[in-house]
Amino acid sequence: MALAHTKRTALFANRSGGSATVTHPFHPLRGRTFEVLKVRRLSGQEMLSLRHPNLGSIAMPRDWTDWAPPGAQPPPECAPLLIDVFALVCLAEFVACLKYRDEGLDR
Repeated sequence: MALAHTKRTALFANRSGGSATVTHPFHPLRGRTFEVLKVRRLSGQEMLSLRHPNLGSIAMPRDWTDWAPPGAQPPPECAPLLIDVFALVCLAEFVACLKYRDEGLDR
């Protein structure tokens, strides 16, 4: 009785794909560098498997790292912001002041 051979998919412990730094402007891991375990294609998009010291292997679109192809355009959701968090806080404080002022007026 012969056993079927299975395709080996495990990564070799002594081989490294280098490292990649997260560059996506809104990603919580932006600026952090991780070891690249492998590159694969999912739904037509290249994904990097990265080694995170606490989470293990994490998947990251290649375009969200410094491995993005030269001349690649950032994703549409990465367009420059028209307003930042500090401006939003100032706006919220301004609206609160207007509301407080309007509640004190006699009509």
